[in-house]
Formats: sequence, C-alpha cells, structure tokens
Amino acid sequence: MHRVPFSPQADLAPLPQALSGQVPPGGVPCLSHPLSAGFPSPADEGLEEPLDLNAYLVRHRASTFLFTVRGDSMNGMGILPGDKVLVDRALAPCHGDVVVAAVNGEYTLKRLQRWQGQVALMPENPAYAPIVFAPGTELHVWGVMVGLVRRCHRK
Repeated sequence: MHRVPFSPQADLAPLPQALSGQVPPGGVPCLSHPLSAGFPSPADEGLEEPLDLNAYLVRHRASTFLFTVRGDSMNGMGILPGDKVLVDRALAPCHGDVVVAAVNGEYTLKRLQRWQGQVALMPENPAYAPIVFAPGTELHVWGVMVGLVRRCHRK
C-alpha cells in the first residue's frame, strides 16, 4: 500500500476550530465540524462541548469492563483483532446483541441469536461456524457489548 504524505497546503477550508475553555479530566475535545464519509459538505455547524468518553460510553460504571479482541470471527461487523470492546454486565442480553459468553471455559464475543429453532452464538465471519446450544444446555452470557474502541494511528 502506498502512503501519501500529508500536505499542510491541502485545501481543507474551513478548518475545524479548537475548542475554547477547559477540557474535563478524561474528556476529549469534540468538534461538531461536519465530517463527511461520502460527498463532502461545506456546511459548518460550530463546536460542541468536550466529550467525556467515559460518560458517553459507560452507563453502569461498576458493571462495565473493557476486553481486548483476539481473532477475526467478528470482522464482518468491523470488530478487529486488537480492538477494545466495552461490555456491560448490567444489561439483559437480547436477540441480536453482541455478547461476551463463557463457552467451554473460555470467553468469546459473538452475536446472540435464535438460529434454526435453537439459541446460537453467531460469528460475523463466514470462515467460522455458529456455536449452537441444544435445548437444555446452559448458556452463560457474561455481558452485552456497548462500545468499540480502536486506535487508528500507527504506534
């Protein structure tokens, strides 16, 4: 892959403006400058308040944990090896949720679904088979995924 170096002379008008004032501890400046993921828009809506990532992502502080993802069974939904997932144990798991479950003494991250009349943990990668639980088999859901954190810049 060829990387093109950043050019400060690039046409990026209007530039996002830095926030004035203090950023709260744990907070990250949040620009409300529109960020197009499709066709760029010239609209500018100003600045928002600083974003405290803990307040934004964590509803139940005492029951929320961070896991590091190993493996690629969830890459179809953009969860990649090395990503951090926030998991809340206070939430009741529902059909379609991505959950952390204990299977054969190991934790796994999968989508909880009813599949062919049974409860299953579904991967989001066709290279992996669903984990199907026969009637009467106990499934231990540890918690429900509520957030995803990924460092995008090289280390």
